[in-house]
Amino acid sequence: MASTAEEVEDTSEPTKRDRSHLENTLKLNEDKPADDFSGVLQRLRKIYHSSIKPLEQSYRYNELRQHEITDGEITSKPMVLFLGPWSVGKSSMINYLLGLDDTPYQLYTGAEPTTSEFTVIMHGPKLKTIEGIVMAADSARSFSPLEKFGQNFLEKLIGIEVPHKLLERVTFVDTPGIIENRKQQERGYPFNDVCQWFIDRADLIFVVFDPTKLDVGLELEMLFRQLKGRESQIRIILNKADSLATQELMRVYGALFWSLAPLINVTEPPRVYVSSFWPHEYHPDTHKDLFLKEEISLLEDLNQVIENRMENKIAFIRQHAIRVRIHALLVDRYLQTYKDKMTFFSDGELVFRDIVEDPDKFFIFKSILAKTNVSKFDLPNREAYKDFFGINPITSFKLLSQQCSYMGGCFLEKIEKAITRELPDLLGSIGLGKKPNVLSCDITGCGETPKNRYRKP
Repeated sequence: MASTAEEVEDTSEPTKRDRSHLENTLKLNEDKPADDFSGVLQRLRKIYHSSIKPLEQSYRYNELRQHEITDGEITSKPMVLFLGPWSVGKSSMINYLLGLDDTPYQLYTGAEPTTSEFTVIMHGPKLKTIEGIVMAADSARSFSPLEKFGQNFLEKLIGIEVPHKLLERVTFVDTPGIIENRKQQERGYPFNDVCQWFIDRADLIFVVFDPTKLDVGLELEMLFRQLKGRESQIRIILNKADSLATQELMRVYGALFWSLAPLINVTEPPRVYVSSFWPHEYHPDTHKDLFLKEEISLLEDLNQVIENRMENKIAFIRQHAIRVRIHALLVDRYLQTYKDKMTFFSDGELVFRDIVEDPDKFFIFKSILAKTNVSKFDLPNREAYKDFFGINPITSFKLLSQQCSYMGGCFLEKIEKAITRELPDLLGSIGLGKKPNVLSCDITGCGETPKNRYRKP
């Protein structure tokens, strides 16, 4: 009988970790209703459609940056993106955060590469799987632009709706693990371009490693090149840390920094979290207290993104407006230079080719910096305009001075008003404690800048 008892004890499930810290930090037990930002979103959508989109469409900004903002994107929840090598625990981490282990909802995990799809985990009234072609066809969702990556990709896109309180405030995206010996063509779709699409829209990016996969190959190097400029959203996670002894963990931590140092060329490197993100108890004789503190810090980071979702959304739209404005100013300058150089006997194609090949000879970019108070760090790549004008003839555009109407005003003035007044006022109304649902179109009219009563005259 004793041996039988021992056998039962040996085959018992590992002890599960207490989840109270997770529920408290993410406020999953609070019953208070979520803030109603419908008025702010309505106002933001109105500003975008009336002040930003006309200039964006007129100068075909989407063909330069491949980034068109939809209504679904404006109203979408914050997105948390999980990236990293295969089998480092990305899917297990999502299961752990949502408490999905041993439930019908859990994502499949294993030691071999298990996630071959881009999986979007979002809130729904009941468990439901949505095919990629359905997600792309639904304009109410923020994923309709993904259709441009082709049907092969849509077959590798899947949505899962789960009735979970955390997903009422955030959406998780699990990605296929990076396999260095696999060529991108073997995937059947433009993997890097799809990753870039999600990176551009993510509010928080978790790049996950484990102690056995610290090598940086070509595909991981390309991924970090795509993350350039998004350092403030990146969090590095060294997962499965309790599988190592203290001295070995220190060596692995140093090796991780050594591998990533050439890829992250910023003064302040991204925050690195060291822990084990799965439901089982930490291994004995490891730094349990340290791992728990690291986990709580990461949860606080996630909660901060959720709490600041409206501020981040407005700031994102404003950043987009700044890029659209700079693009319009550049196209206008190219066009004005072309018109100045053209004579009755000129060959228009040769004249413009000369301008595009060497814009600095005609002071295209310098004139923008000198006259419009644009940061040189916001200027697009000169090479990008060779491709842009290769498919968009310069003669198909109008000068900015001609983009005005008696009733609608000038496109440039409207976008500058949105950047300097309307969007900052909308942002200030949230940050200074004003009730967000007061800013409805019934009160502000949506045609004027909302007055900020808290601003000192």
